[in-house]
Order: sequence, then C-alpha cells, then structure tokens
Amino acid sequence: MNKGYVHIYTGNGKGKTTAAFGVALRSVMTGRQVYVGQFIKGMKYSEVGLEALVDNLRVEQYGLECFIERDPTPEDHEKVAEGFRKALEILKSGKYHLVILDEIFIAHHYKMLDLADLKTLITEKHPEVEVIMTGRYCPEELYELADLVTEMKEIKHYYQQGVLSRKGIDV
Repeated sequence: MNKGYVHIYTGNGKGKTTAAFGVALRSVMTGRQVYVGQFIKGMKYSEVGLEALVDNLRVEQYGLECFIERDPTPEDHEKVAEGFRKALEILKSGKYHLVILDEIFIAHHYKMLDLADLKTLITEKHPEVEVIMTGRYCPEELYELADLVTEMKEIKHYYQQGVLSRKGIDV
C-alpha cells in the first residue's frame, strides 16, 4: 500500500496552482488518474485545456464569475457546496491517485467552507490518495494534518508595474 500524502500550497505569492498542475502533469505522464476541483474559479484558465490532451485527467470548476471584489451570492455558495460534496466523494473513493483542490482556502476565507469541512477532506480521504490543497489564507490549524506545507511568498511581481495576467503564463 502506498501512502497518499497531504500537500498544502499557500501564501500570497504566485505559483500555488502552477505548482499543483506541475505535480498533476507528472502524475498523468506516469499513467495515474488525476482529479482537479477548482473552487471559486469559473473562467477557462489555460490549465483546464490539459484535460483535452490526456485521458487520465479530469478538471471540474466550482465557481461562477469572479466575486473577489463583491460579496459571494447564494449561487456562489451552492457551487462551493457542490464542490465540497464531490471532492469528499472522490477523496473517499480512491479512484484517483492525485486529487487537487485548487483555491479551496479562498472558499474558506470567504466563509463558504468552515475549518471542519477542510479537516474532513483530509481525515476522510482514502489512505492511498495524494491530495494537494491550494490557496491563500490556509488556516494554520491544518498544518499539523498535512505532510508538506509550502508558503509562496511574494517578493516582487510584475503586476505592481501594471502588467496584467498574460495568457499561457498567468492564466
């Protein structure tokens, strides 16, 4: 039996989703089954296109339009609840070798999931499933349950010079 580890990628720096998709790419290239649940996100980011190129990757989004500059609507809350239910089902099933829960900590930050929900995803997962959870504002209480915690720290970003997200690099 192979132990599935829990990874947390958090912090205010760029690269959390990119790092998670790097692991996803490694996994699919070795024939492993990978599931990505993107919380909050509803736009078709470039990484979503990877699903069309390989049979062993599934990407589902549990977000509508971006609400970062407005309050989440009841529909936003329902999408996150749907994502939570689906993620828990998938984590328990053991069907996927790697499960990525992208921006799940943002959903928690906006009070769309509580700490108990996040803990449940970790503690009730199939023992062989590797899980990566990403997003700013990870509750420190989860660090003890994780096997790997990486904090991305922003030191400098071209966004500060007025450069918006670039296709193929940032989105």
